[in-house]
Amino acid sequence: MTQSARKALKQNIKKRERNLAKSNHIKKLIKDLNTFLNSLEKSSKKVTAENKKEAYVKLSEVYQAVDKAVKKGVLKRNTAARKKSNLAQKLNKIEKK
Repeated sequence: MTQSARKALKQNIKKRERNLAKSNHIKKLIKDLNTFLNSLEKSSKKVTAENKKEAYVKLSEVYQAVDKAVKKGVLKRNTAARKKSNLAQKLNKIEKK
């Protein structure tokens, strides 16, 4: 194995770990938002202004993380758009409740 191949292998391992950490972070944020929205959806009470505000804050965090992942090449652009769109639709559906 050549020296440049060893170096490339090291770089690939580091990048893979970094990308996995970022994608796991995004998955965690999305899961947190989904569980929060599902709890709002299942509750028979009307959605309060505080709940809406909290949902928008969480949505903003997800958007920020997804956009950064696209910028760094962790996620593809259309995948990010799809994730953001699905979450926004879910939030709008609950708002109308």
